Parts: sequence; structure tokens; C-alpha cells
Amino acid sequence: MQERTADELRQAALAVLRESDPAAKAALARALQARAPAPDPSLQLARPEGLPGRPDRPRLVPTLQVPKRSPFTTEGRAALLHAIAHIEFNAINLALDAIWRFPGMPADYYADWLQVAGEEALHFTLLHEHLQSLGFRYGDFDAHDGLWTMAERTAGDVLARMALVPRTLEARGLDATPPLQAKLARAGDARAVEILDVILRDEIGHVRIGNRWYRHLCRERGVDPITLYPELVQRYEAPRLRPPFNREARELAGFSEEELAYLGQSGS
Repeated sequence: MQERTADELRQAALAVLRESDPAAKAALARALQARAPAPDPSLQLARPEGLPGRPDRPRLVPTLQVPKRSPFTTEGRAALLHAIAHIEFNAINLALDAIWRFPGMPADYYADWLQVAGEEALHFTLLHEHLQSLGFRYGDFDAHDGLWTMAERTAGDVLARMALVPRTLEARGLDATPPLQAKLARAGDARAVEILDVILRDEIGHVRIGNRWYRHLCRERGVDPITLYPELVQRYEAPRLRPPFNREARELAGFSEEELAYLGQSGS
């Protein structure tokens, strides 16, 4: 392992990833984005124990054990917002992990994922503040660990990570957000709708970043991104995507016509 540098992005991202307090992690991620130290792509970092840093609560349970709640009661709406906040907390971890874990990438790759980490931290902060206004806090409801599970599966290959986390799991948020906003609007929660506007706008950019680096890596390795993708889905047991799809948002995020056609076939 090489000597650690005093002010280096990938080492700093790993330190923030190890932080277990959610509010502190969000603040540190945003501060790191503002400071933006230069990355050292050649630095070899050993994985420490206990990744990612996270609090004792929420209790993590299998996906099907997380109850679905109606937004038409205060507690039900809080549970729904808690689920989104949990996704955003995990998204901070995923962005930081993409920075420290994969050496040898171009400097723009690390800058892109630093931007994502800072924006995910903002999303978590906005949601947590709104959750507190309803009388609840992050950790008050059970959650699942699906996003980080896929991060672990793809830990050995940056191409698989780009294919299956930002442009697959996180892209599902592009599809899910408009119906969720409609439901929250009917429940009278205008602030939640506003926050989801911010999240949807930024997530289009995050998925675009995933598409950018997936295609970059495919070109670098001389493989076809279209034919490789279903192979990766099968190899890493990624979840099957189901309609409806937010075609407009996915186009803005850089999915090609051929990729959108594949979605239609896989979701049928």
C-alpha cells in the first residue's frame, strides 16, 4: 500500500464513507465537495473493516419485510419519506465508494462522483429536515439494504458498478419519482413534492454520469455496451426492471434508443 497523502480526494472520501453518523456524513460529504482535493488515481488503498459507516438504526430487514405505508396519514407519510431518505443516505455511500475503491480512472471520473456525493448529501439533508418537521427522525423505521448489496457484488469491477448501480438501481428512481410526487401532492405535502423536484433533477445528472463512465469503460475494454449489459444483469443478479419507465428522464440521462427498446423488452 502506498503512503497516504495529506490532502488527497480518494483517501478523504474513504474517511467520510467510514463516518457512521448520518447528519455528520452528509455535512462532511458536502464539505469535501466544496474543498475538492485532487485525486491520486495511482494510490492503492486497503479496505478497512466496517464499510460503510452507518448508525445502529434503522434496523435493516429483507426488502419484502419493509411495510408499505399510505401517505395519507402523518406516520405513513413519514415512513415513505424515511424510505427515500434511506436511499439517499445509501447513495452518499455509493458515490464515496466509487471514488476511493477504483484506482486508475481519469481525474474527471473522481470529480463526477464527488459532485454526486455532495448532491446526495443535500438530498438526504432536505429529506431529514422535512422528516423532523413531521416529528420523526432517520432511523425510526425499518429499511432494507438493496443498494449496498449491489455495491458489494460489484466491488471488484468498476464497469459492473457503473452498469448496475447508477444506470440500473438509481435509474429506477427516475421512473418512481413522478408517481410518488403525485401521491404526495394528493396527500397535501407540497414541501415533499418540492424536495423530490430537486432530487429528480439531480438524479438525471447522476444517471448520466453512470452512462458516461459505463460507455467509457466499454470502449476502453473493446466490448459492446448494449450486448454486455444483459450479461452483467444476469451475472450479478441485478433486479429485473419493470414499467412504467420515465422515458423523458431516461433520455435526458443519456440512454440511447436501443437501450430504451431493451427496457421495453425486459419489462414486458
